[in-house]
Amino acid sequence: MYAILEDGSRQYRAEEGKKIVIDYRECEVGQTFDLTKVLLIENEGTATIGQPLVAGAKVVVEVVDFPRVKTMTQYFRRRKNSKRLRGHTQPHVRVLVKQIVA
Repeated sequence: MYAILEDGSRQYRAEEGKKIVIDYRECEVGQTFDLTKVLLIENEGTATIGQPLVAGAKVVVEVVDFPRVKTMTQYFRRRKNSKRLRGHTQPHVRVLVKQIVA
């Protein structure tokens, strides 16, 4: 059983027991919450497609951690004495899919 859900402007495939990385939100490790924008649910070969959302469906997730990835960008122009180094850290939330409610 899996579900396709939307969070922010991205779509994710969620299966029970799997971890997914979603956009950052104010929460704490161990907290559970519901993701209600479910677009599709597949259960044993039978797919339920929403128009645009599946009515009454939700995905219950638990916060596991907050991974951070530092991205470095460097611009360099040869023989011009010009270079620039910039860094960016995008916050995310890693969640564990506890239950898919159809």
